[in-house]
Order: sequence, then C-alpha cells, then structure tokens
Amino acid sequence: MSVKKSSKLDLLVRVRYSNPLPAPPCPPKLLNIPTNPMRYARPEFLNAIANDTPLPMIIDAECGMPLDLGKWECLWEQGADDSELNPDPTNLPKVDPKDAFLLSDLTAGPSGATGSGSSIFTNGGSTNATPQAPLAHVPWLRKTEYISREGVQRSAGHETKHVMAASIDVSRSAQLRDIEASFSACNENFSLSDLHHPNKPHVTAVESYEVLPDADIWANQYDLFRFSERPGERGVDVDDPRLDCAILRPMKSDHDSFLAFYLTQDDESAIKFKETRFALPPYEVPEDEEETIFHFVRDYETVKVEQEVPNEFLLVLHDGDDDQDVTDSLTEDRKRSKITQGKGAYYKNIERKMHLKKKRVNAYEQYEDKWEIIRVSHATMSKEEEDEREEALAEVADPTYLLARGDADADGEIEVDDGGTSIGFGLSI
Repeated sequence: MSVKKSSKLDLLVRVRYSNPLPAPPCPPKLLNIPTNPMRYARPEFLNAIANDTPLPMIIDAECGMPLDLGKWECLWEQGADDSELNPDPTNLPKVDPKDAFLLSDLTAGPSGATGSGSSIFTNGGSTNATPQAPLAHVPWLRKTEYISREGVQRSAGHETKHVMAASIDVSRSAQLRDIEASFSACNENFSLSDLHHPNKPHVTAVESYEVLPDADIWANQYDLFRFSERPGERGVDVDDPRLDCAILRPMKSDHDSFLAFYLTQDDESAIKFKETRFALPPYEVPEDEEETIFHFVRDYETVKVEQEVPNEFLLVLHDGDDDQDVTDSLTEDRKRSKITQGKGAYYKNIERKMHLKKKRVNAYEQYEDKWEIIRVSHATMSKEEEDEREEALAEVADPTYLLARGDADADGEIEVDDGGTSIGFGLSI
C-alpha cells in the first residue's frame, strides 16, 4: 500500500517569468559636480573625539591581587595577638630555606659576591664570597647595563653629605625686594638677539612687548563661540561683514535650552552699525541714532560648554599712542576721552567657551517667546551698571584692590552710611 506524502508546496505553480530592464535610450553622462576643498576636514579634526573617548579598563575590586584578611584575628578583634603581623625584632621567626635568597644583598659584584660578611645561597647551601665594594642602590625594574657603571663611579667609602637647607626670608620686605629684582633681571641688558625659539631655531625675535591687562575692555565679559560650520547662508569663500555684529539670544523651550542666531538683512546695515559704534568714545550714545534691524536666521544648540578657559586670551599688540595717523583719524571728543596707552601687549581673559551646532527644526516645539526681528539701538548706562563696571575695572586700575577685597572677605559685608562712616557686619559661625 502506497502512502502519498503531503506537501505545502503543492498549490504553488513552479513557473518563473523574467522581466528584463530595457536598455537606456542614451549613454550615461558624467556629471562634473564642483566641490570646495574647504569642506574637507583635516586629520586633526578627530583628535578631540579620540581624547574624549574613555578607554575601558576592566579590573576587579582587588586589582588582581586577592588578600584574605580573615586569617588574622587581630584585625577584627580588639586585644587579639598581633605577633604574626608585627613580629618582635629581637625574636624574629626562622627563615624558610626557599626564601633565603630573598635576603641576599642585591648589590652583588660581577663575580657573584656580595658585601662584606655576606654569603651566597645556592641549591647545595651557602658559600662565603670575597668581599668587594658594594654597588649603588638601584630602583626596581632598572636596566641592568647601568648597574655596573654606577658602581664604578661611586667609591666604596662614599659617605652621604648632609646639606643644611638655607632659611628663606618670607617677610613682606623680602618679597618686594625679590619682585623688584625680577624686573631688573628681565629688563637690564636685554637683547632680542639672545632670544631663541625652543622648537624653531630659524625663527628670530623682531620685537618685544610688555604683557599688561587691557583696562579699556577689562570690565566687559567675553565668551568664545565655535561653530561646527560657518554661520549664515553664504559660502566659505564669500566675505560676510555681518558676522562681526551678530546677535546670539538665549532661548528656552519645554525641554531644552539653545541660542537663536540673528543677522542683519544686508551688508550696508552691518557696516553702518559698526561705523556708528567706532565713531564715538566708549559708553557714549549717539544722537538721533537709527535702529538697526536684525533678522532671525536659525537656532543653535550647545555641544560643549567650558566654564574655565585658562589658556586662551584676547591679545592686542599696541605700539603706543604716538602714531600720528591714528591720532588724526580720531574725532576731537574721542581724543579727549581716549585712554593713553603705552607700548605693550594688552590681554583680556575669556570667561567661557562654547561649541555650537545647528539645531534640528521641530515645527511642533513650543517656545516661550520667539522673536523674528530685533531692533537694536544704544542707551545710556544706568547707575547700577556704572557701579558694576567701576567695580570690575578696579581689579586692574586700583592698586589696593586685593587688600580691600581681602579685608572685606575677612570682616564680612561692609556698608557706608551717608555720613561716610563704615559699618561692618561680622560673620558668626
């Protein structure tokens, strides 16, 4: 009797139809798409990502060296016998023969001998060796080719010399004397020909400047913003004067904080805005000033924020105010209010550094207050703003700033009444 085997493929028709694609009506074209080389990134672009990537280090809690502390009762019970951990120096335990070689002198000579009165432990016992001059003590994992060299240089009868540390005068007069001496050492007999670059011997110094704080802008706070790509809608090779006066406005949505970027509509508005600022002394408001309109461009989100920037500064090289061309280009009011500066390199520290990238547009995201345009004009500073500026400027303009600040920190807050009498409020702990 034959049994028919059932299969699920009985209902499938085993017929395949081919559907070849027709040939193209014309040969393919080679399109020449120009690419700006500035779009390519240098290999150093990935250094920051590599430095921020943590290297996995998988170790156990005992760092691969397990230690069972349960064998010693003195570590857990008060008053227990600790002779196993702290043996009596006058009654030391007997050394096991397998560990005897560990007590041999490590400063053995080339012939295998140790110091005077020592012996060499071998498999058959110990033998006395000829006394030789001990070699210098070398640290663990030191290369052996340097051991014999140091032993020859040092004599056997070398004695350690105890050098008495000289007393250092730390009084106020001594500190002032040393500070004045440092200025004399740097300025007297100074020559540019004696300066040499540590890594580029062919580079020579052509000018020297004194590094001083910039009192003109010290009261201002500056942040450094780095964009992932050039902001604005223009290409990299196109000059954009609007970027010098852009506006970054802090924004906040339901679940995120970001920055809104604004630019002027055309180049003429940006150039006119900058010329108005530079034509007048600082903190002076121009008369009949027209409003400058800034338009919203896009939003940027912060990738990384550095609250402390110790290695980056704003630096201005100033050759002095005696330049006739610079003096003639200033207005009369600007000449009277301009602070006279000597030759020097004037610096200002940077408060924060932020890395920005374009924020993805979300049509359903709700903003607290979104502005499409900003109308900018100058206004006179208030009394609180002027006091805040003078307080920040006193850090570089007032010689007694540190002393006054130290006294205020020690005594607490200080208030002055109308009669000029200072009232101190101490802090109780």
